Amino acid sequence: MSRTDPLLNHNFLISLIDTSSLLSVIGTIASKVLDSAVGGFSECTGIDMAMAPEEYKEGGRNGGLLKFPTRVTWSNLTLKRGLANSTELWDWHYGFAIGEGKRRDGMITLLDEQRSTRCIWYFTRGLPIKYTGPALNATQNNVAIEAIEIAHEGLYQVGGLGTISGAIGAIAGLVG
Repeated sequence: MSRTDPLLNHNFLISLIDTSSLLSVIGTIASKVLDSAVGGFSECTGIDMAMAPEEYKEGGRNGGLLKFPTRVTWSNLTLKRGLANSTELWDWHYGFAIGEGKRRDGMITLLDEQRSTRCIWYFTRGLPIKYTGPALNATQNNVAIEAIEIAHEGLYQVGGLGTISGAIGAIAGLVG
């Protein structure tokens, strides 16, 4: 059965996960991600990582430098022009404003034209650092969320989307 709610009019869905137990992660995947989505967005940036190599000047080797891997850095995720079925994203951010916030893991799901899942990125220890609502204007039909920016401590592309068991195995390997 195809869902027709407004979230699916956007190509990027975000789901927040309580990863206190592996069963909650499996439950999220098993419910096909779409049922646990808290927001749909038209644009997503920050799906990247970078590593600056450490350069070493070896004595007697004048033709070049040796390069060694260092720490990986992750950009903040920014989801723009979105719509939410609830206030969960606002509440998540506002929880930090009143001293009750808690980091959450989450998934960003890319949908194709037929609303099928094409890619899933799993982020760990997400921290909502900026929430921007729409400019309110009675003569315009604006989105409910202009942008949310999420800092995190790791981003992983989930493989094995051909089967639910493949996706469960991929996320279980990340969490466990």
